[in-house]
Amino acid sequence: MKKIYLAGGCFWGVQKYLSLLSGVASTRAGYANGPGPASYEQVCAGSGHVETVETVYDPQIAPLGFILDQFYRVIDPTSANRQGPDAGVQYRSGVYYSDPTDQTVVELSLAALQRRQAAPIAVEHGPLLDFFPAEDWHQGYLDHHPERSCHIPQLAFDQAALARPPWRTAPERLPVELTPLQEAVVREGATEPPFSGEYDGHFEPGIYVDVATGQPLLASQDKYDSGCGWPAFTRPISQDAVVESEDLSYGRRRTEIRSRQGGSHLGHVFPDGPAEQGGLRYCVNSAALRFVPAAELEAAGYGRPVVRIDEPPEPGI
Repeated sequence: MKKIYLAGGCFWGVQKYLSLLSGVASTRAGYANGPGPASYEQVCAGSGHVETVETVYDPQIAPLGFILDQFYRVIDPTSANRQGPDAGVQYRSGVYYSDPTDQTVVELSLAALQRRQAAPIAVEHGPLLDFFPAEDWHQGYLDHHPERSCHIPQLAFDQAALARPPWRTAPERLPVELTPLQEAVVREGATEPPFSGEYDGHFEPGIYVDVATGQPLLASQDKYDSGCGWPAFTRPISQDAVVESEDLSYGRRRTEIRSRQGGSHLGHVFPDGPAEQGGLRYCVNSAALRFVPAAELEAAGYGRPVVRIDEPPEPGI
């Protein structure tokens, strides 16, 4: 199990919403990143703490990227110190991690969120400095008081209960014997000739995984025909599926993408993708991928095929 600490306005609604997500084992409302322990009255008086929900989750069921994507659905990420009718420093939005290895995932996720927003986002992020559980009467408040309302609409709670991560981590697999082309691409950073890869014009429903490790990387619903000669996607299956780094080879400045689990070279990401889908083009070598059809996902160990429902929230929700 892992923990992430999420703040998005009044913690009554945030706690209930997060508790409904698949893979979340437990939640606890509390006060974070303030000067020592505090009571609810002190926090409301401006102690500097932020109402936060400690979220314990199973990353094998729900990767951090999935948890964050669902969290963004119920906040206005451009609103500072306010969510819905609640205003004050204690209602600021934030993502706080207790595991330093989560920093990259959080930063990549927020960068992707910013690309989907016209205005600057106001979501605070950084390491968790401290966390103090709130009073007992706050814990599971909306479960005990269903007649009360909060800034999160009922529809969001209904959607949370239905949300399922669209992938699982790679199943146990024996070492894969790569072809010379696959070896050159994933291990040496080579590029296959344009219009030569088997997945360039391929649009069957399913997912694309790392050919070397089986890690899920990309989904068919994010694939489009860019005409560039290589498979093109608007985003990875999760922001924590790939690692980005600067590539200065061949006298050019590009952003390389590699798989997080195996470090396989995949290709590059460019800022010339469809504007209505975030404006990015993930250009990937077919040789770096293996396709798993939707009908075979469960038998292959990746879980049941589902429709992705982590589209960006409407502003103001």
